[in-house]
Amino acid sequence: MLSVVMPTLNAANHLPRSLPPLAAMEAVGLVTEVIISDGGSTDATLAIAEASGARIVISQAQRGRQLRAGAALAKGSWLLFLHADTALSPGWAGEVGAFMQGDGEQIGAFAYGCDDQSPEAQAMVRWVARRCRWLRLPYGDQGLLIRRDLYQRAGGFAEVPFLEDVELVRRLGRKRLHMLQTVAITSVERHRKDGFRNRAMRNISLVALFYLGFSPNFLARHYE
Repeated sequence: MLSVVMPTLNAANHLPRSLPPLAAMEAVGLVTEVIISDGGSTDATLAIAEASGARIVISQAQRGRQLRAGAALAKGSWLLFLHADTALSPGWAGEVGAFMQGDGEQIGAFAYGCDDQSPEAQAMVRWVARRCRWLRLPYGDQGLLIRRDLYQRAGGFAEVPFLEDVELVRRLGRKRLHMLQTVAITSVERHRKDGFRNRAMRNISLVALFYLGFSPNFLARHYE
């Protein structure tokens, strides 16, 4: 079984796009459960999740804690952590099913794509591809596919308010990373609001500071 863990907080606008592709695992003969780990949504998030048949767990609104709470509820031998504003492209189930037949000591991440075809957005897509190729460092909006026993041996997601994805990949070791061919299409609503260049440079700076030893708690206070 594959357990898909999705943290949410007022994600009603995104779930109608991100949830339907997850049913594709049935077509390749694998059982999938979807776990929505909600941080206290006040919109229609929970109603949409319930209508889709997802299991729901309520957690404090902090993505590291939400991911950890969802994983604790999971029944699957494999875990796929996926953001609520990310939709997987057709064909993902076949590639994930094949990856799950491996030795389980690797972690998978999807290729990055976005819902914007502007030159600025596509420049960001190319930069992410280079970052993953050179630094072997995906972010959470590319998903993270990991065997549950490896996730547990690593200690799971830290209960930190920021960079929980980078922190876990760093702990697991980037040599374990396998980049999948399937594209994960992520909303860039915040990038459009803040400016693609501004947001990209801010993210790069914060990750660099994390690798220099600044704590996620300190960086979260400066994120906005």
